[in-house]
Amino acid sequence: MSMESKQLAERFAAAKVVVVDDEHYMRKVVRTMLLSIGIREVHEAPDGEAGLELIRRLAPDVVILDWQMPGLDGPAFVRIVRSPATFPYPNVPIIMLTGHGERSRVVEAVKIGVNEFLLKPVSVKALQDRMVSVLAKPREVVKSGDYYGPVPRKLATTIHADNDAAIAKLTALN
Repeated sequence: MSMESKQLAERFAAAKVVVVDDEHYMRKVVRTMLLSIGIREVHEAPDGEAGLELIRRLAPDVVILDWQMPGLDGPAFVRIVRSPATFPYPNVPIIMLTGHGERSRVVEAVKIGVNEFLLKPVSVKALQDRMVSVLAKPREVVKSGDYYGPVPRKLATTIHADNDAAIAKLTALN
């Protein structure tokens, strides 16, 4: 095992993950997949309100969130979490899991500050890739106007490529 994969395995083993989905079966599927890739601590919430409470109580490393739920749906949940003035853990990485892959939904997810987007049915490989992305290669969190969330990908690439120019570009956005 390479040093990098050993560190990743340790990071996964230490991670706390909250799965928020109104479908019991889907929570079990995601839990099983997470356990299979080395995540040891998985907490489940059957709805958005319970999910928010778990985040407040556990300060998890990652939240995996269903888009469509009765009551508080995924987008409304993300808006609450991404409110640094009122929510205690606004930077928690959020992976949106949905059966709806329309471009409009992906665009909305990006606009509200979702870190990653996964389409159901999800494969273990796709889930593992998103977990690696948020745990091993996290994007910086920024506030720009009404937006609070991970640096958008193109900007993230720019930041790593040319920090000063990217920072100037970001401050110009505010």
